[in-house]
Formats: sequence, structure tokens, C-alpha cells
Amino acid sequence: MEKVFQLKKNGTNVRTEIVAGLTTFMTMAYIIALNPNLLTNFGAEGQELWNGVFLATCIASAIGTICMAFLANKPFAMAPGMGLNSFFAVVVANIVAITGATYLESFQTALVVIFVEGVVFIILSILNVREKIVEAIPLGVRLGIGPAIGLMLMNIGLGSNVSLYNTAFEGPFFALRDFFGALTASSAKEAMGDAYPAMVLSVITMFFGLFVIIALNHKKVKGSVLYGMLAASVLNWAGQAIFLGTNPFEKLVGASFVPPFADLAKTTLFKLNFAGVADIGWFTLITLVITFCIIDMFDTIGTLVGTASRAKMLDKDGNMPQMKEALLSDAIGTVVGSVTGTSTVTTFVESASGVEAGGRTGLTALTTGILFLLCMFIAPVAAVIPPAATSSALIYVGILMLANLKKIDFFAVKGPQEVYDSLGALVQGKEFHGGLTKMTSLRWVRSVPQAETLVVFAEKIDDFTPISSLVNLTYCRGWSMDGGSMATALGDLSFLAPCRKLRKLELPGSAYSNT
Repeated sequence: MEKVFQLKKNGTNVRTEIVAGLTTFMTMAYIIALNPNLLTNFGAEGQELWNGVFLATCIASAIGTICMAFLANKPFAMAPGMGLNSFFAVVVANIVAITGATYLESFQTALVVIFVEGVVFIILSILNVREKIVEAIPLGVRLGIGPAIGLMLMNIGLGSNVSLYNTAFEGPFFALRDFFGALTASSAKEAMGDAYPAMVLSVITMFFGLFVIIALNHKKVKGSVLYGMLAASVLNWAGQAIFLGTNPFEKLVGASFVPPFADLAKTTLFKLNFAGVADIGWFTLITLVITFCIIDMFDTIGTLVGTASRAKMLDKDGNMPQMKEALLSDAIGTVVGSVTGTSTVTTFVESASGVEAGGRTGLTALTTGILFLLCMFIAPVAAVIPPAATSSALIYVGILMLANLKKIDFFAVKGPQEVYDSLGALVQGKEFHGGLTKMTSLRWVRSVPQAETLVVFAEKIDDFTPISSLVNLTYCRGWSMDGGSMATALGDLSFLAPCRKLRKLELPGSAYSNT
């Protein structure tokens, strides 16, 4: 272990790495069942396809994560990306509408898109193109990614991680929106119906787990995140049995522990439908490949940079060593996912929970990968982990990742604005790819002829931060140059004035007069 993962050099040991890997797995185990649900319309397209996607999810997640362990020696886990899987399902539905093919045939056609994307990414990773894109992202933007991930984790933990339905199939009901967002407890109870008691138990569970994690961490207990989730799980199971009168282990009754390999071979394993590509057209194929590439690239970059920053894995220039190998692992996972039967595989933001548990090397990723493989046999066991228990870890890790803000010099011109833009774009958009695309484009916007009419003369003409703020805010509004957008942009720009005197501001005529 020492020779392969360099544990002493990274200040860790085998026990810590294994606990970290288990912690990461528990926080992202939901993807095992959720991914096949999303890709098969919650089983409406047949149990055989659901079983095939389930096994593909386990296999692709395991292989991608294990590649990360041995190629990059990083504690990051992979799985089919949320958002990417929903988009994949939409693509499949559109192929059905366009070609009239069955859902399974269209599904296999869409897998060709994922396969081509993965091959393209392998080539770009080997040629260092993806690594150069990472290095081109401004340092201020990179410093803002970690806190942005923290806010997103808190939003997931408090917001969307716990979703409940009542017996009338009304919902989903979320903790942040429908419980804490209700005017009174009685109004929340009335809106949720018989789902209200389960919501109360979920809220108690997540905050009990959070309290345990904080208390154990204060006592410097290693593995506090994992122990907190386990304590919260026990509380939730007891609550279900005592107060809700339900069996928390009902999913284990009659569950099969034999992997449905026959369904995988019949539906998705090496079932790439190249003939179906001719029906949708090569232009559509190329467009979809480019779209998936852009989304996956910035999702992965955001997670790698943000999580590595929290683990102090970045060098003095803000770059992560072995970035090429990490990106290559991501590409390999995507190719494996396409030939087994699932959507794009990407690095999961929940990896931050394992990093917080002490994970610093590929042994953490190897542990998580092995658990994904075991899930082919013990999937029912993973299904009994209460989502509220994992929320405790997500909220706690999210709070800790905000600590990266202390690295920002808020009295300088260049740093704070880019960090602010990163936080705003990534969190408001609830995505990495859109926010990072906007942020990195600021450094290249001078190549756009129309942008040359926007000029700010500060003490140094090379200082591009004020103009980047202005262009960014209008860009986020679809390059709308009306008075309202410009006024909002200038309002944001005004806080820079005390830092550096702006002597002249030239704007397009109508927008200037409106402002």
C-alpha cells in the first residue's frame, strides 16, 4: 500500500483511507438506484433495462474510480453524473419521437453519443488539451470553486437530498422548501398530508447526524463523518419502527442478491446502435457529442479543482498535480459506461466528504470503487441508508469548504470579483459547466469584436477585472445591453471604485444614455 499510494508522503494511513472511502461511498450510494430510475423512467421501460442500467452504473463507477486510484492516486470517486443522466434521458425520448424507434433501440443509439464523447476525451486528455483548459482558468475563479461546491453541497443536503411523497402520490416534498419554507408547522402539515411525520423524522435525523459529526470532530475522532452518518441512520431506523410503524428494512425482505447479468447482456452490454445514428443524422450526433463534452468537462474540472483545494493538493499556482491522469480516468469511466449501458461518468462532488474524512490518496478511491463492485451483490443493503443521514455529511462538508474564502484578499481588485462571479454563476445556475464557461470566457472576451466598444481605463490598461465584471454580468443575461442590465452591471461594478479609481467609462450609446 505504501509503495503504490505513498501514504506517508501524503500524511495518511490505511485505516484513514478506508474510512474515507466508505464515507464517500455512503454519501453517493443513492446514485446506484437513482440513475437507473432516471434513465428508464422509474422502471416504466421494463425491468430488464432497469437491471441492465443498474449493473452498468455499478461497473462504470467502479472502473472509473479505480482508474482514478491507480493512475492519478487521488481520493476522488466517479459515477454517472446527475444532470447529465437527466439530459441523456431527454435525448433518448427525442430520438424516440424523431425516429419512431422503441425506447430500448433509442437508448442504444444514445449510448453511441456517450461512446464517441468518451473516445474524444481520451484523445484530448492524452494530448494535454483538457489540462491546458484547466490551467487557463483564472486563479480567482479557481479559488471560488471550492466555496461554491460547499454552497451546492449545503443546498443538496438541506434541499433536494430528502424528497418524500404522500400516499396520494403528491410531491415531491423537500426539507428546505416545504418544511423550513412553510409559514407555520400546521401549513406544512396540511400541504404534505401523511408525509409530514416522515419529514419531521428526516429533519431530526439530518441535524442529529450533523451534531454528532461536529461533536466527534471537536474531540478529534477520525472518521467523524462516517460515524455521524451511522448514528443518524440508527436514529432514523428506530424512528421509522417506533413512530411511523414501518419496517426500515422492508427492502431487504425477498430481495435478490444475485446480479442480473443476463438482463445486462440482453439490453445494454456492448449494444451500441450505430445503425440508429443514421436515422438521427450526423449533424445531430456531432451536436450532442459537443454538448455532452462541454458539460462533462466543466463538471469534472470544477469538482477536481474545488475538492483538491480543500485537501491542499494544489501547487502555488493553483494547479493540481496529476490532473492529466485524473481527467483520463474520467474519460475511461465514460467509455466503460457507454459500452455497459449508462450515461456520462464524471467526478462526484460528494468526494469532498471522503476528503474531509482524511482521504488523501488513491486508496480512498480504491475503497469506494470496490464498494461499487460489491453493490452488484449487496445493492439492497445500500438502499436502506436513509437519505437524511447522508444529508448530515453533505451539510457539514459544505460548511467546511467555505473556509477557502479565507485565501481571498478582499481588498484587492483582481481576486474578489472573480471569486464573487464564480460563487454567483456556479451556485445560482446549480451547475459547474455553465458557470465555469462564463467565468473562463471573461479572459478571452477581448477577441470578440463587439466587446471592444467596452473599455475601462484604470491605473493600468492591462487590468481587465472591471471590464470583465461588466461584460460577465451582461453575458449572464444573454448579452442583453438594455438599460436595466447595464444598470445592474454598473451597480455591481461600483464596489470596485474604492479599490481603484475609474477615470473613464465608455459604453455603447443607447445603453450609456439609458444607464
